[in-house]
Amino acid sequence: MVKRSTKLTHYFLKDINPVVRLLIISDTVIVGSMGLLGPIFALFIANFIHGGNEAVAGLAAGIYLLTKSVLQIPIAHFIDRIRGEKDDFWLLFTCTILISVFPLFYLVIDTPLELYMIQAALGFFTAFTFPTFMGIFTRHIDKEKEGTEWGVYFTLTDMTSAAFSVIGGYVAITSGFPALIIVVVTLSLVGSILLYPIKPYLRFSRAR
Repeated sequence: MVKRSTKLTHYFLKDINPVVRLLIISDTVIVGSMGLLGPIFALFIANFIHGGNEAVAGLAAGIYLLTKSVLQIPIAHFIDRIRGEKDDFWLLFTCTILISVFPLFYLVIDTPLELYMIQAALGFFTAFTFPTFMGIFTRHIDKEKEGTEWGVYFTLTDMTSAAFSVIGGYVAITSGFPALIIVVVTLSLVGSILLYPIKPYLRFSRAR
């Protein structure tokens, strides 16, 4: 009789393709770090942006999502036309690094227009990271474990983001928003660097 249950070790990232494992660990750190700021971002806008209010926060979020949504399909189509995973990896790695350091600009801006420009830039770079991440993840996912490995990914990123959301509020109260942003950037950079070890496992040429 075939055993249908999933081994417990799988949930601890064992018995998983090393590329998928590293992608999950990297994104868990990055998404978790963004969770530090996400729930209280509107408070940051209200306190540090001149004229910042609920409308500015909503428009800033909308600009980010609109930029990302409009661009990611044509960018994904362009990436798919290039052979091999070399383009996927370097775009993912480079844009993830840029996204990680971009919150530093929050420390020096003070107008809604500057905020909107940063949000648009973040949306632009995220439009590159989303399809490249998904493409690499999908190509290296273990057969007959697709649902489990996607489930492990979303479970770990969601749980870490939830935990860090609580921590982010505490850090903001005790140390202030600037200190919180530095923590976000530092953790995001660590998560970005964790992408580099997947390079030896990638197929840098792909037949059409």
